[in-house]
Amino acid sequence: MKIYFPQWQGAGIGEKIEEGAYAILQYLNDPDFIKIPLSQIPSGKDGEQKFHINNYDAITEQLVRFKAFLKKEQPKKLATIGGDCGLELVPVSYLNAQYSNLGVIWFDAHGDINRPCDSPSCNFHGMPLRTLLGEGESKMDSLMFSKLEPSQIHYVGLRDIDAAEKTRLVEGNIYHPEKVNPLELIETLRSKGIENLYLHFDFDCLEPTDYDKTYYNVPDGVTIKEAVSCIEALKSNFMVVGTSVLESTTPSTKELKPVEKIINLLMA
Repeated sequence: MKIYFPQWQGAGIGEKIEEGAYAILQYLNDPDFIKIPLSQIPSGKDGEQKFHINNYDAITEQLVRFKAFLKKEQPKKLATIGGDCGLELVPVSYLNAQYSNLGVIWFDAHGDINRPCDSPSCNFHGMPLRTLLGEGESKMDSLMFSKLEPSQIHYVGLRDIDAAEKTRLVEGNIYHPEKVNPLELIETLRSKGIENLYLHFDFDCLEPTDYDKTYYNVPDGVTIKEAVSCIEALKSNFMVVGTSVLESTTPSTKELKPVEKIINLLMA
């Protein structure tokens, strides 16, 4: 099932995130994408913070809607155009309930594994993995179908990590190499008996000189060529049951040209 969910509220102000998601939707020109409506609760500069989470009410309202939709439709696979990384609470937890020992591959410059009380920004897109581990805001647990174990999480492109996040990565022995290494990643997944994967792709995992139309630009990232090779290797060796493309910020389909192959691989 193909989902269009341009949630931006998890990024605080979320400038250009919704427009970026819409550009990818236009580029793909695929009528099979189903839109999950966004909340009308005031957000961004007019938003309210609750439980150390900006725009809390808007985020939870639309995630409840997303969860109810999946619960009703019961798809076997998901491909999601977003939106900010906070939306992953629903599709990842859904597929984790469908497939035992799901491997989650997190292509991202950031850890997204802060607790609300540790987050410097209080923006939820920096918290989804901690929430998925059952260690976030407890009032959000009901938004999920299931919880992850630390051994299920594997990063690609991680390089901008808060101190509290680094502590959690080390304590949980969570896979987070300094450089992308598809062969090592494949061996790691196989050693855990993982057969099914969810590929989360935040475009800020990429080296900005290759692609800079992202919500954050972090130097020393994964090249587009490396990202394509890694995705192809994972798809060749495992069953990919869920994918996402997130936090691109260009409203122009022409500016997506450098990352067309990534989009096509993940949204096919």
